[in-house]
Amino acid sequence: MIKLSLVIPCYNEEQTLAACVGRVLQLHDDEVDLEVIIVDDGSEDGSCKIAEALAARHPEIILVRHAHNKGKGAALRTGLLRATGEYIGIQDADNEYNPLEYKKLLVPLLDGRADVVFGSRYLRPETRRVLYFWHTQMNRMLTFLSNMFTDLGITDMETCYKLFRREIIREIAPRLQENRFGFEPEVTALIAEKRCRVYECAISYTPRTFEEGKKIGWKDGLRAVYCIMHYGAHRAPLPMQLVLYFFIGLLCAVCNISLFAALVNVFPLFIAISIAFSLAAALNYLLCILILFRHKARWSAKGEFLAYVCGVGIMWGMDYLCTAGLSFLGMGLIPAKVCSSGIGFIGNFMVRKYLVF
Repeated sequence: MIKLSLVIPCYNEEQTLAACVGRVLQLHDDEVDLEVIIVDDGSEDGSCKIAEALAARHPEIILVRHAHNKGKGAALRTGLLRATGEYIGIQDADNEYNPLEYKKLLVPLLDGRADVVFGSRYLRPETRRVLYFWHTQMNRMLTFLSNMFTDLGITDMETCYKLFRREIIREIAPRLQENRFGFEPEVTALIAEKRCRVYECAISYTPRTFEEGKKIGWKDGLRAVYCIMHYGAHRAPLPMQLVLYFFIGLLCAVCNISLFAALVNVFPLFIAISIAFSLAAALNYLLCILILFRHKARWSAKGEFLAYVCGVGIMWGMDYLCTAGLSFLGMGLIPAKVCSSGIGFIGNFMVRKYLVF
């Protein structure tokens, strides 16, 4: 017999919770010792009372409460750290997924082939309820973008069904930070970073409408894009990192030029250049932390900042020497500056990647 723990985050799901848990309990048989952890995330309807009644009737159900709503990611962190099963999975309380399909997801884990199994809604065509086109395309786009950064070839990153070996999720869970639906790209990035053996299994899916209680929205989609970059960019393939740094550098260059244009008529030339360059460099540092590299990965916060300042100084000196040297060799100032800027782009990226961060 194996022990399977399913974590059910719940927020205002009084219409579906009892039916969902009833289906989950069908997993309990002679082969599966089931543990169900319902995390009530500050529900304002009757969800908590329903969960209490279910826990009173079924000893395999554990109820954990959040005093205030914190978000799906926060509820999952609570439940994942509480779970004791050899295999730990996730079950939404909205009844969109069929819990009995977890038996299929268990197979690659029991065979010793996988560390994590994703239940994919897109692996096979079948009879399905047709709903929102753009919601589906957003899921596919986010999965594609996630794959570009994690180098995993999965088909459904945003799926609820993720099943882990206990030792894998116990190591990952304390590192999780996202409180809402950013959990999905974050945990996927950490799985890729840990180089887990990932399998996918086709599952069925019966989506509900927003009128029926669906909660995810376009803001969560934007947050997911940020999470994909923030948690995955530091280990993304080198071409992806260069592309990201190009846009960071381009934005900072626009900032530098705009600030200089605004300040040059107010301050002396040297001061205007210095202020504009310093603020653009500070923006570059902030964007590198938020999007591309891991903050304090190589140094302490102070050490990292000092390394960044030294790196900026080094590249400023190289830019000056390259421009002056090419000009001395007979190249015009503008072509020389363009060449030095190209060299500076590569140099700045290499300094940040291998020295600063």
